[in-house]
Amino acid sequence: MVLGINDPWIVAAYLLCIASTLLCVVYGLINWNRGGEKEGEQIKEEIGWEEKEQQVEEAL
Repeated sequence: MVLGINDPWIVAAYLLCIASTLLCVVYGLINWNRGGEKEGEQIKEEIGWEEKEQQVEEAL
């Protein structure tokens, strides 16, 4: 009997919930701000696409 809970499956469910929460927090901390290096390139690419789209719309 753990914490007054008699069923070991319930205890396992609680432990898995806590473990998955910790895993998500650790994953978030490791990947915090990852991928921001390419953001400038993506913005320039999107601006280029917008300009081309405007040119096509003006041509029509």
